Amino acid sequence: MKTNTIASTVQAILAPGKGLLAADESFPTIGKRFKELGIDSTEENRRAYRELLFTAKGLPRSISGVILFDETIRQRTGKGVAMPDLLASLGIIPGIKVDAGTEALPAFGGEKFTLGLDGLRERLAEYFALGARFTKWRAVIAIGKGMPTAACIRTNARIHALFAALSQEAGLVPIVEPEILMDGNHTIERCEEVSTAVLRCTFEALCEQRVLLEGMILKTGMILSGADCPRQAGVAEVAEATIRCFRRTVPAAVPGIVFLSGGQSDVPATERLNEISKAPDLPWRITFSFGRALQDPAMKAWGGSAKNVAAAQGALIHRAACNGLAVRGAYTSKAEGRAPHGEPGRP
Repeated sequence: MKTNTIASTVQAILAPGKGLLAADESFPTIGKRFKELGIDSTEENRRAYRELLFTAKGLPRSISGVILFDETIRQRTGKGVAMPDLLASLGIIPGIKVDAGTEALPAFGGEKFTLGLDGLRERLAEYFALGARFTKWRAVIAIGKGMPTAACIRTNARIHALFAALSQEAGLVPIVEPEILMDGNHTIERCEEVSTAVLRCTFEALCEQRVLLEGMILKTGMILSGADCPRQAGVAEVAEATIRCFRRTVPAAVPGIVFLSGGQSDVPATERLNEISKAPDLPWRITFSFGRALQDPAMKAWGGSAKNVAAAQGALIHRAACNGLAVRGAYTSKAEGRAPHGEPGRP
């Protein structure tokens, strides 16, 4: 295990006032988002879009790392620079999604487990050589009638532990992502109950696999009401439930927790992050690892046209800066009123 590399990467990812840009959408996911905007999902369009994200002026002020997809880590910019080298030159750490997506869990209808362990050791060595310094692996936990089952939770926890141990062996910081889906009509209380069970089981498996807790990062969701729940919990209630769940389940040795947006729209995600970040005496650094909640305004502004690159980059910088304020607990609605090309995230 390359302990020194891992320790320095963790500290850089968790730099104060910064978070992660998740740009690791799979082909079907980015294809669906492009289709909604009338954009063809070609390799060149995907490259151009991700290049405009990474080259947005001022991005390093609020973004410490970017999670890449396998295609992107192998691509070059229009000027011939490898994407990981571009990010590194800006002081942004390249990371890589290494799971292979989810599949139905046998004998457990409606539940899933994550694929990708086959050949992972060799792929991790290749990704390190390509410039990646951290990895991400996502598990999906659904809440519904009779779900999640203990078998689903345990299966994904064991897979997560193996992924994390292999990543650390390769000198890469693992970001362990158990995502409890927002889909459904469950209450915030039910979300907290499930999240507590999932995180407890996950950390039991990580410890059993001898994963170095100081050399990993947890990525998970906020404790929220289901998207179809008649009563949607307020910002303060979300923050209270989320912090309570973490205090009961996440060891203090874990250096940081980064939030996925998980279907939240951009402004509510920022508001909730801001409220959570105000909690005193937390043993972990709290920040964000947003995909759609950072990218949506930029993708819509771009629309597949080179003439809209500047507008798209301005929209991205605005959202990143607002979230940079939120991780300090310093975000207010006034930040949303500033022009997208402003710098609300600067201290």
